[in-house]
Amino acid sequence: MRSQTRQRKPARIQFEDVLGSTLTDKRVEVLRAIQRAGSISEAARMTGVSYKAAWQAVDALSNLAGVPLIEKVVGGSGGGGAKLTAEGRQVLIAAELLSQVREEALLKLRGGRQHTGDALHSLGGIGLRTSMRNQCPVIVHEIKKLGGAVRLRLELTDGQSLYSRITTESLQLLGLKKGDSVWALFKAAAVKFMPVFPLSDPRNGLRGTISRRVGLKAGGQLILDLTPGLHVVGFSEPGSYLELHEQAIALVDESAVVIGLSN
Repeated sequence: MRSQTRQRKPARIQFEDVLGSTLTDKRVEVLRAIQRAGSISEAARMTGVSYKAAWQAVDALSNLAGVPLIEKVVGGSGGGGAKLTAEGRQVLIAAELLSQVREEALLKLRGGRQHTGDALHSLGGIGLRTSMRNQCPVIVHEIKKLGGAVRLRLELTDGQSLYSRITTESLQLLGLKKGDSVWALFKAAAVKFMPVFPLSDPRNGLRGTISRRVGLKAGGQLILDLTPGLHVVGFSEPGSYLELHEQAIALVDESAVVIGLSN
């Protein structure tokens, strides 16, 4: 087979972005499979995801890296395929190096002081830089398919439920299953605070106590304490003034809840 080649200037790979999240994400696994198989469809089969999900993985990683990570191959008895670019191969080398360093760090932590489990749990967001104010550790309690999407029921550390709606492809790439410990991330702009009232549909209604106010009294930013150490940042609805130390409900748009893996 001969590959399509084109002259282009060497580009700087954004390693800190493309490998900034957990290495358990199947996107890097898909990239490895493409290197071995020379085909997107075969890589999808090898990693147990759909063809669409495999392409989503490649597109996401290429966007994060800032350079193309694969290129098409034409000709041959199979009619063509795909192979990694030089930058794609460098990303896999970097991923392997980071994986080795991570394992060494975890071994040191596991052999350290008592309560290391708490320390390991708190490491979840270290590798991820994000503008999302709300980052909550949760357990996946239910996975329900709804057409082309999936609804996850997540349990927070205080026992309340939070829902997230993601695509089937994202479910496959993250490899999520019931009982997994993950992170729920969502922007403050996706949270609206309301006074406590009986909800006809309690989905994504998190109950807590207003602990702090930022900005204007009406429609300003609020912080709702769920439990010590666990809080939600959002905004009050205009006209629904909430007092400090008052019980309130944080309504969260389930499509705005992003799932992150910590190990």
